[in-house]
Amino acid sequence: MSEIRLYVTTDEDRANRMLDMLTPVFEDEDNAIGTTEVDEHRGIWQISVYLMADEEDDIRQRMDETLRGAFDGFEIEREVLPDIDWIAKSLEGLQPVRAGRFLVHGAHDRDKVRANDLAIEIEAGQAFGTGHHGTTAGCLELIDRVIRSQTITNALDLGTGSGVLAIAMRKLAPIPVLATDIDPIATRVAQDNARGNGVLAGLDFVTAPGFHSNVFRVRGPFDLIVANILARPLMKMAPQLVTNLAPGGSVILSGILASQRWKVLAAYNGAGLRHVHTIWRNGWVTIHLM
Repeated sequence: MSEIRLYVTTDEDRANRMLDMLTPVFEDEDNAIGTTEVDEHRGIWQISVYLMADEEDDIRQRMDETLRGAFDGFEIEREVLPDIDWIAKSLEGLQPVRAGRFLVHGAHDRDKVRANDLAIEIEAGQAFGTGHHGTTAGCLELIDRVIRSQTITNALDLGTGSGVLAIAMRKLAPIPVLATDIDPIATRVAQDNARGNGVLAGLDFVTAPGFHSNVFRVRGPFDLIVANILARPLMKMAPQLVTNLAPGGSVILSGILASQRWKVLAAYNGAGLRHVHTIWRNGWVTIHLM
């Protein structure tokens, strides 16, 4: 059955206010909600709800009823999400990646795994995060460092993508890990990857946008939060992220261009965290804060 995205194109302020109104309507269901900047120069944003095709009429009506009294001049549009984008590619031609004690590899490179490796098998193309991008590799290195040096009992992987970072945390330590993503396809792919890596027990995969879900209040606070997203949303969510962090906990942030590092640090310093370490890879940075 096809998956649908219903969305409204607007500006940032209206998109955020729409998100605040729609979240309580859908947060207890499997429908992810989120905002996306589609044109930075023109200030164009979209607020989206993700759903299955057979839910479209009901969800569209509820969106319209929720927003109609507060906003004028908006249109709910639809996009059918193609499955092929998530399964067409493979890891052929990509070499295994070592990051800390981890080796991230495809099925065709199982023979590259050494005796002491923490091996994670991920096929490319299903969701972001195969270890080949500098941000993912940087996160893996810092996850290894933090879990070895601190007592971590409850972890969050925000924007899990392929699930590789959640899988890494679970392989390092027998701790509960909550992994969330705005995209329901990514959530399912990550769960399948965890199952394939033999670490599904103790991992919970939930479709949720940002911190707009009760699951964070139920499962938090977390003494390790990993968020490999993008600099702008990371800066925006700094106060909420810190609210969900346990006292003395660690935060690992990535998806940040080197040129954006100081802006991200300023946002999190302002929220009460201090810089511990930065890893630089291929023009991207991964930052550890406490």
